[in-house]
Amino acid sequence: MTTLRPAARLIAVKRALVGIVVIGILIHTYVNGIPARGANPFDYFGYFTNLTSLLTGGILVATGVVTLVAGSAPRMLHAVRGVAVACMIVVALVYNLVVPGTGSAPPWVSLTLHLVFPLLLVFDWLLVADRPALPWRRLWLVLPYPIVWLVVVLVRGATDGWVPYGFLLPERGIGALSATTAGLLVALLAAGALVWLMSRARFFAAR
Repeated sequence: MTTLRPAARLIAVKRALVGIVVIGILIHTYVNGIPARGANPFDYFGYFTNLTSLLTGGILVATGVVTLVAGSAPRMLHAVRGVAVACMIVVALVYNLVVPGTGSAPPWVSLTLHLVFPLLLVFDWLLVADRPALPWRRLWLVLPYPIVWLVVVLVRGATDGWVPYGFLLPERGIGALSATTAGLLVALLAAGALVWLMSRARFFAAR
């Protein structure tokens, strides 16, 4: 195992623990609440918040473990973490500004996933300078995952009628859905640009 400074080791451990806690919250909420109402895991993780939180939790665990073992995470893993931070910023903005209080999860779960977790990610990304400055030519990386999610949701809405959010209901019409999709992708690009810009900050070098 590569020798790390105590601060870098502590940050790696904390990232892994935060990821484990978030994954645990998602599993706990599903096992203890959602099945009783007849939902299935494809519906539960069809919500952008739940799926993105799950993936981001896994990314944090991977980042922490790789850092502890290898001494630093590879550039691509930092880029993936940057994409996750951008997506969670959009999660926080959409939930708290566009559709506040519409979730079915317990209030403490909604608070954690829609506010506390995104804020922790942003502060970690901004203040801990163990990530490289992400190249602007790779800003497009924030788009593939949300686009795939949107396509799957829109196809499900048109076939089995299930959508996670009211603003993606097929009966709103192609025009409204196109405008909503475009707005979400623009928001993701803006959040990504903010994350890419923050990657150039150097407040605390944990190396």
